[in-house]
Amino acid sequence: QLQLVESGGGLVQPGGSLRLSCAASGFTLDYYAIGWFRQAPGKEREGVSCISSSDGTTYYADSVKGRFTISRDNAKNTVYLQMNSLKPEDTAVYYCAAGFTVALTPPNFGSWGQGTQVTVSS
Repeated sequence: QLQLVESGGGLVQPGGSLRLSCAASGFTLDYYAIGWFRQAPGKEREGVSCISSSDGTTYYADSVKGRFTISRDNAKNTVYLQMNSLKPEDTAVYYCAAGFTVALTPPNFGSWGQGTQVTVSS
């Protein structure tokens, strides 16, 4: 059974940092593109970042470029999202997902985790 589990969310002050983890079980992440998405209350789910399966190419939404970094550790079957210089507008539930297309669009990803809450507030 394919399963993705996110962790690392929490409450952080503006300007702070968090590292989210996306751990896979039941399948090997190596063969999949992995994306991070977020959904704030009353808003649509949006793509944040993704990383390819082949050469590790990364993509970022304009709103997080220069602040967030996606990486993968295939030995640990885990993908990370390092989030720095966090802003209140980054507050959302963050999801990771596995797919076969490198894109920032949710329909391209078929397997999803349950999400982890990130709250940026003073």
